[in-house]
Amino acid sequence: MASTSFKSKLAYSSGNLSVNLIAQAFASYIVFYYVDVLGVKPTLISAAMVIHGIVNAVLNPLFGYISDRTRSRFGRRVPYMLFGMVPLAALFTAIWFPVGTGLTLFWYFLTIVLLYDILFVMVVLNYSALFPEMFTTMKERASVSSWRQMFGIVGMIIGVALPPLVYGKLGWGPMGAIFAGIALVFLIIMVSASKETRVVKREEIGFVQSLKFTFSNKAFLWFVIGSFFVQFTFAMLPAAIPFFTKYVLAAGDESNTVLLGAIFIAAIPCVYLWGRLVQKWGPRQTVIVAVSIYALAMIPFLFVQSVAAAAVAAAAIGIGLAGLLVLLDVLLSEIIDEDERRTGVRREGMYFGMNGFIVKWGVSLQAVVLGVILEASGYVKDAVQAEAAVWGIRSMLSIIPFFALLIALIFFFLYPIRQTNSIAGNGDRN
Repeated sequence: MASTSFKSKLAYSSGNLSVNLIAQAFASYIVFYYVDVLGVKPTLISAAMVIHGIVNAVLNPLFGYISDRTRSRFGRRVPYMLFGMVPLAALFTAIWFPVGTGLTLFWYFLTIVLLYDILFVMVVLNYSALFPEMFTTMKERASVSSWRQMFGIVGMIIGVALPPLVYGKLGWGPMGAIFAGIALVFLIIMVSASKETRVVKREEIGFVQSLKFTFSNKAFLWFVIGSFFVQFTFAMLPAAIPFFTKYVLAAGDESNTVLLGAIFIAAIPCVYLWGRLVQKWGPRQTVIVAVSIYALAMIPFLFVQSVAAAAVAAAAIGIGLAGLLVLLDVLLSEIIDEDERRTGVRREGMYFGMNGFIVKWGVSLQAVVLGVILEASGYVKDAVQAEAAVWGIRSMLSIIPFFALLIALIFFFLYPIRQTNSIAGNGDRN
């Protein structure tokens, strides 16, 4: 198969900016907007977000299975992205233009969010599933994954850091429209470079049987459990940092930006380095090193006393986090390759879908752990915290993620694929 041009690799990778921009803006600000700005009852919005989480998780394997079975002259993945990207941008915009008040506003929110979930999963899952099909050697996958994560981190920064500046000057609705426009531009660029050139045997078995085959793959089981605990720490970091800066460091809100910025700034150049290392060491060995560095970087949060020291510790977190951002899709891609050699069928959609289904619950676990620790340690809103509460908050950025990553490390150590073989053969394409 002919090598994919650098221009096409870059264009495909740019789609991750769109994914992370709208995902991070939604996750970071939607509850605040509807509860604190629009005045919807917190219990109603919480219920809507629980429904959103369940629906989003269930849609992943379902859409993955449907995508694997699709036949069209445009391929299995591209038609869904072509059909879904404009409605996705429109629905993301609509979320920020509320209709009605009270219960009417709640039902509007729930309806738009569920429609948004359908389009988001349709586009993003097929975008992800196309990665191992378009890029078939370890060299290409490492390179493209690095570029994807660079674009993704830029999307995270825009989605997390810029909204207060934009809605403060223009309002929430224009902010949503601007972000949707940016996302749509990069989705169009991405789809223009997305080509399904491989002829593969498509999924013919039923949904339940496909699930059984997926979970009979030991490499996938070890991977997805390790990935679950890694994703749990990804969710814990941004959730715990505001509590840490306010109640442990006694610093202002701007310190949240400093710590998150330190993570992102350190991660951007490191994604390239991890891309080179995975080509040299292979995915399994490299992910073990990345998890180890990431886990050790949590320890300083047990004792740091200043924003400057915390920023240094956060930068160390960014180094390990960058490796995991690069490696998770690379590992899942080689699992899919191995599954094709075993079964003769390409099932990227089901594997990415089931991975999405399982790791989504890491966010739910994070919310439970955070709530339990704050409650058990005697946390009091807007007060000087007792020593137990301070240590509880410190543990959310140190002890708890450290032990979660130790568990992840065990499962990545047990991961059975030791030597990567590309679909196109052992040699890299130039």
